[in-house]
Amino acid sequence: MRYKYLIISVYLLLGYQANSQNLPHIMTQQELQEMPVYLNSRSASPQGITTPPVSPVRTIAEWEELQGLVITWTSYYSILAEIVRAAKQETRVYLICSNTASAQNYLSALNIDTVNVTFVNASFNSVWSRDYGPWSAYTNNVDTLITVDWIYNRPRPLDDVVPGVIANIIGTPLYETTQAPYNLIHTGGNFMTDGAGTGFSSNLILNENSGKTEAQIDSIMELFMGINRYIKMSTLPYDVIHHIDMHMKLLDEETILMGEYPAGVADGPQIEANLLYVINNYNSIYGSPYKVIRIPMPPDNGQYPSNNGDYFTYTNSSFINKTIIVPTYNISQDTTALRIYKDALPGYNVVGINSLQSISALGALHCITKELGTSDPMLIRHQPLPDTYDQINPYTVSAYMEHRSGIATATLYWRTDTLLPYTSLMMTQGFNPAYWLADIPAQVAGTVIYYYVEGNAVSGKTQVRPISAPDGYWKFRVLSVTALNESGPVELQMAFPNPSKGITCLPVTVKYPTQLSVSIYDIEGKKVKEIFNNYVAPGVKNCFVNTQSFLPGVYFFVVQTDHGKHYQKLIVK
Repeated sequence: MRYKYLIISVYLLLGYQANSQNLPHIMTQQELQEMPVYLNSRSASPQGITTPPVSPVRTIAEWEELQGLVITWTSYYSILAEIVRAAKQETRVYLICSNTASAQNYLSALNIDTVNVTFVNASFNSVWSRDYGPWSAYTNNVDTLITVDWIYNRPRPLDDVVPGVIANIIGTPLYETTQAPYNLIHTGGNFMTDGAGTGFSSNLILNENSGKTEAQIDSIMELFMGINRYIKMSTLPYDVIHHIDMHMKLLDEETILMGEYPAGVADGPQIEANLLYVINNYNSIYGSPYKVIRIPMPPDNGQYPSNNGDYFTYTNSSFINKTIIVPTYNISQDTTALRIYKDALPGYNVVGINSLQSISALGALHCITKELGTSDPMLIRHQPLPDTYDQINPYTVSAYMEHRSGIATATLYWRTDTLLPYTSLMMTQGFNPAYWLADIPAQVAGTVIYYYVEGNAVSGKTQVRPISAPDGYWKFRVLSVTALNESGPVELQMAFPNPSKGITCLPVTVKYPTQLSVSIYDIEGKKVKEIFNNYVAPGVKNCFVNTQSFLPGVYFFVVQTDHGKHYQKLIVK
């Protein structure tokens, strides 16, 4: 028996509780003392492969097709039951438990049947399956499904072997980052990916692997998970677990849902600085600036984490195929949060689940769920078309499609009214055969066009994107130049905080697509800093500047579009 299993036995002999522990997200004082011994003893599981896959790999994005969802039945049964209720409609739920009958009886009492539920009788330490659970990846983008497992950043040995249990059940190879030079400590709540090689984490990943350089960490993530661009952000002062899923979420390849505090409150300043760092230094995989949607970080009875309030967050949500479950807290802001998700994700079943029971332990829904990718993936990517003034030329839709058997046919579906049926257009392969193209006919100004794409593999596999189609869709508008009013395509909101000495945000409401540049000028009319310059779609564009290095005095935001300039005074303390 390998050493990892020996240490599990030692923990049990020492009275380490195997099941039903209400362990928080943070390490207990006892665990802090145990961690060094645990790390020195961590070894591979019997079926674990400790060298990287031979073929290039791609880790799935959460919005891709799933074959299952993993939860651990302990601590927060009322929340877990509602997760089962929602998830079993979309995929198989793998419910890790120590007593199947007890779990079944609890669900039955709430009128939740066990169709599409697999009970996995296995040992565990805690409920936080996001952090210790398996990661799904594919060799060569869409070939073989593999399971990847890191060293869990908690001395909870039974939790740490759960990925191996799940890999055995779904029949995947298990790749582990347990042995030098590939040993890596990591936690699932501190990692997100766009499914195209970009990863996001806080600097916790650097702090917990202090014996490795950042380049070495990046190399391990690329070899085992296909992450070739790893974006890391500063940790937050009041989020003591430093998991990014507590304040942000990727909704697709170019959209970031970012939590927002009132100006200057709690982790708000660091969140804004991190957001500024990302949008100023990185573009999406399409080469476009990241779209940012803001969602409130609400108070706990008027208190924020900075004054002992619980860490209420709406970004700690989970995609489950065509459903997304969102934490709620029985407060008025819940309605706003659910509306933001519904607006951002047309066609999805947005389900709010009361998470008051778990949030005091620093976790909500994303923290206690872990997705399992399908064993037969079809990868479809498409950058949604922006609003346009063009009423003459057709609108070309280009979608990347890939399946291990090949793509036989592809179809574009479009309509101009959600009450009308879709019109179908056969797509043809482009110069790059992985891309499929079709043209939506030109439309008159004022038209809104709704569309989605479908791929059909040689094997017979069919997939749509967005995954929520046909109820879900992408959309764009055909605009009229004469619709521009006297104020032009943008309106400036009041910058905050102002006066400033640090991060300041200037919200710009963009009414029509336009080239937008935002710069800071001093009182003598000299440009001090350009903070944004790109083409933007309609919506609210939050422009950030860090005035920490500015001399005190009067400055001006100068906002320029194709139709003129706008100005706003900025005072730097």
